[in-house]
Amino acid sequence: MRSFQEFTLSRSSESHAGLPAQPPPPAPHTAVPVQNCGPVPAAGLRRFNAVPAAEAEAALLDCYGSRRWAQRLADHRPYPDLDALLAAADEAGYDLSPADRAEALAAEESPGLRPDAPPSAHLALAAAHAAYESRFGHVFVICLDAFLPAEHPDQVLAGIRARLAHDPEHERVVTADEMRRLARGRIIELVSSQ
Repeated sequence: MRSFQEFTLSRSSESHAGLPAQPPPPAPHTAVPVQNCGPVPAAGLRRFNAVPAAEAEAALLDCYGSRRWAQRLADHRPYPDLDALLAAADEAGYDLSPADRAEALAAEESPGLRPDAPPSAHLALAAAHAAYESRFGHVFVICLDAFLPAEHPDQVLAGIRARLAHDPEHERVVTADEMRRLARGRIIELVSSQ
């Protein structure tokens, strides 16, 4: 049985939704979580509740790159159930300062394509990401839990195109919501590992 820390280190290097594997922490992670599958085993949540605070914080930083957010969730353990943990994650996300949100966004990478995608698709997506980053000053993030992996590239490109029309304040709100959704999926994946 892998330790909690071994799980978090190997999790960050696995491929997310068919995208290229990610480097181990503290490098940024791609803003596309693995699809959630089935109920969360109680043993995973018990294990998360029992690990030392530093391990819990490190694992949570892989879910959402704000130290304040991760520390707050780790400090409020134990959680009686997954719903309580997810509610605490949402609440902590709403309470973040702009600097905390910027820290979390800096830990993200824009979602990309599979390496075998046509070069023209890579160029089109790179241009869309560049336009988005130029307009809003941070990477594009989107939660794709509701879509099949084969649909991800189209959804990312459509999302960038639609959100480029947002004013900066509206996009700030949309991005914060997408980040909370990503964190929820990553937390579920984290505690489902056991």
